[in-house]
Amino acid sequence: MTAADALVAQLAGYGVEYVFGTCGHTNIALLDAIGRSPIEFVIARHEQTAAHAADGYARASGKPGVVLMHVGPGMMNGVTGVATAALDSVPLIAISGDIPSYMYGRHPHQEVNLHADADQTAIYRPFVKRAWHVHRVEDLPRFTERAFWTATSGRPGAVLLNVPMDVFSRELPDTLAGYPLPRHPTRPDLAPDDAELIAAALVSAERPLIYLGGGLGGPAGRAALRALAEHLDIPVAHSLMAKGALPDRHPLVLGMTGFWGLAETNAYARDADLVLALATRFAETDASSWDPEYTWRFPPSRLIQIDIDPAEIGRNYPVEIGAVADAGRAAQQILDAVRRLAPAGADRPEIRERIGTARSDLFAASADRGRSDQFPLRPERILADVRAALPDDAVLVTDVGWNKNGVAQCYPLPDGGRFITPGGASTMGFGPAAALGVQIAQPESVVVALIGDGGMSAQLPALPLAVEQGLPVIFLVMNNRAHGTISDLQAGAFGQSYGCDFVDPDGNPYSPDFAALGRACGADGYAIAEPGELMTALKTAVERRRPAVIDVPMVNEPVPTPGHWNIKDIYQGKFD
Repeated sequence: MTAADALVAQLAGYGVEYVFGTCGHTNIALLDAIGRSPIEFVIARHEQTAAHAADGYARASGKPGVVLMHVGPGMMNGVTGVATAALDSVPLIAISGDIPSYMYGRHPHQEVNLHADADQTAIYRPFVKRAWHVHRVEDLPRFTERAFWTATSGRPGAVLLNVPMDVFSRELPDTLAGYPLPRHPTRPDLAPDDAELIAAALVSAERPLIYLGGGLGGPAGRAALRALAEHLDIPVAHSLMAKGALPDRHPLVLGMTGFWGLAETNAYARDADLVLALATRFAETDASSWDPEYTWRFPPSRLIQIDIDPAEIGRNYPVEIGAVADAGRAAQQILDAVRRLAPAGADRPEIRERIGTARSDLFAASADRGRSDQFPLRPERILADVRAALPDDAVLVTDVGWNKNGVAQCYPLPDGGRFITPGGASTMGFGPAAALGVQIAQPESVVVALIGDGGMSAQLPALPLAVEQGLPVIFLVMNNRAHGTISDLQAGAFGQSYGCDFVDPDGNPYSPDFAALGRACGADGYAIAEPGELMTALKTAVERRRPAVIDVPMVNEPVPTPGHWNIKDIYQGKFD
């Protein structure tokens, strides 16, 4: 048996159903083996597309994604996609072919070396959890097992398995041992004494706040967190990545913090006397550039931080209690301890009333702006029509700009809905490609890639891939003919926008006809020419269950920013 055949058998044994990627002379031996297996290869026209699609599949399915790349320029094209998964703690196994093992350093075709010894794994090492380079065919099964275990255990993330092309074609010894994954992997619990200590702190706090990040985990963790908040009537704020962990309409959900967060959420965060932070790294935008005037004040607020990654404990703020544990399991343990300590719970009707008023005002104001018949459409009108036209269990996969920040801020996500977005890297081009992987993972769901014209332009290969795979993704392009967020930022700081807007040679606003481009690829295409057409196009696209592109002209207006981001100070010459 060749190493390629053995690797495919190992992948199938690990439950891999799809491999996303592109072909090249260094990986066709592996592709040949995949072609004779039950695993389906999802061919992409660009490695970044493949990596984002594998990422989206992993987020939606809960299984690790697998992306296959070619040597040199191929695996370098995939850097952005793999890094996006890595920074959002998504389990992704990147497999790259490499030049023949016996030709290192001679600069064979597409080898990456010039001023240093060839080592293409070094390109990935700053962001993957681990990179393995296979030197001997006997090592491939063991490295593969290590790659899957490392990607999925602890804080999940991306890994790289780099394989010289000749290794794929070499025979494996018959006596080589198998490398099954651990059958019953466990997650670290919170120490019982710590659970009791944290419970006592929450019960005695006057203005407690639970702050939730994107690493809480599955339904059990969310249910425990909800029960904990309800038992003690503790408000819950969340990061961008945690939107939807608790229903937006829940009476204790304050909403998102930080630069694009809500004024009421930031105000409550500033005044909290105790914050229980679960599975969050306190990212800059979620923490208003860590400026105590806007969001978090540690001290005088006391911080309890629980994370599965010890490196995140105390990274950005001083911690009173720091615990390394699975956030979902910790939430259940703290809930159990709280029920023992305070079985009657707590009742804070004034908090629920304060939150209810703030959230109602937020959604009402957004809905009011969403009734505008102004054309090009206001972004709130687009979001309002999307919310009205989609089933409650639809999945929104966003890019960057209004489609991400506006949805996180003022889109009332239904209880059964899902919001998937690039957080850590904030990657333009994530949405169109990631939506493909989400649709593969959830074939019966309505999946909408809610994206800007910049993001769609960055991932045009997603369109033919959707058609080839028969994926009924709806690509809704919020088209303001600009990199709108940056254009607004530049105009606000320097009085005008330059280099951020798409114009023709005469300086007139320019945009491709994305609907026509979709039709040229074999998808349905809808060019919105008046306000009422968007709702009709959305409903039609949902009913037809075909790949569809909806091109919606949109005015360029900034997302409200109640918090703070210190880049604005930098542009004004103010430095800390």
